[in-house]
Amino acid sequence: MSQLALKERINCYNPVMDSIHLQDNILSNSDIHPIFYTGDSLIVMKQILSKSIDCCMTSPPYWGQRCYENGGIGLEKKSDDFVENLLNVIKEIHRVLKDTGSFWLNIGDTYKNKSLQGIPWRVAIKMMDEQGWIMRNDIIWNKHKGAMDSSSDKLRNIHEMIFHFVKSNDYYYNDEAIRLNPQTTIIRKGAIVSSSGVCGIRYKRQIELSTSLSKDEKEMAMQDLQQVLKRVECGEIPDFRMIIRNQQRATHSNSERVSGRAKELNEKGYYFLFYSKNGALPTDVWEILPEDTQNREKHYAVYPEDLCKIPILSTCPRNGIVLDPFCGSGTTNKVAYSLQRRSIGIDISEEYINIAKQRVSQLHLNLL
Repeated sequence: MSQLALKERINCYNPVMDSIHLQDNILSNSDIHPIFYTGDSLIVMKQILSKSIDCCMTSPPYWGQRCYENGGIGLEKKSDDFVENLLNVIKEIHRVLKDTGSFWLNIGDTYKNKSLQGIPWRVAIKMMDEQGWIMRNDIIWNKHKGAMDSSSDKLRNIHEMIFHFVKSNDYYYNDEAIRLNPQTTIIRKGAIVSSSGVCGIRYKRQIELSTSLSKDEKEMAMQDLQQVLKRVECGEIPDFRMIIRNQQRATHSNSERVSGRAKELNEKGYYFLFYSKNGALPTDVWEILPEDTQNREKHYAVYPEDLCKIPILSTCPRNGIVLDPFCGSGTTNKVAYSLQRRSIGIDISEEYINIAKQRVSQLHLNLL
């Protein structure tokens, strides 16, 4: 889209409508019911104050995959035009997002003339290079199943990308809200065994037989290992790993200039890695099945509710606001509501906005 066309698109919007009260409706209201707006996301977002949104999660329309009601992004003839139009929306997301906020972007790819277009990474790289976004994670969403594919000259596609972007390094992140339940230690043949089976016997043997540790280093390593095992026994830590000079592969760079671990390994001959007693953080590969579209009156996207839980729990505080500028059937907003967060949903399709409202209303009735 040309800058002139973009300017005309924005100028044609008459703010004398409900959306001009968007800030009053959402910012000053403790009610967690989502607020939905029908319209072009680029235009409606102009009514949102700068730096007022805590978390944005969205899944834009695929390029060239479907015919969307009322037009909108995804119908461009060229992938470059799709990327440019999407970046215009993302630039507006950057404006409304707080400096402590996060943006989670789920975006699929498309083939054209048997060539995969690489759209997710085209968008992501331009976001970093041209708009100043910081990428914290590139997540693979393994859907386990994909669309029907009759191709016999390539592998089936069953994954999509999810990018976690922030505006600054001082962003809100509640890791405790998303940690997986930790396993507990056990007693096996009189020995304390960590949640993953570490009991210290192997480490003791490696210390005793080491030709890289001095006598003093061995004594200190044994003493520290005993202290760590006591911490495991009393439940202070659920698990640990010991890195011994020339025994285990160092988990960081060998250069002392860039790694404090390397310096510790060189000076002491060993170091410990401790696991959180609150559990481990999720990985950057998410095994989540798409939503089942059977038994529905209307077909809508496969964007599942579980996809939204980690982003909202980890990067939107309890009193925060979640935004989805391509909300479709309102999955992001429904999850935000179930997690006691306020939210704004925008979509160009009035039909989808009505579906979103119905889904949230049904959830509200189920929670009563």
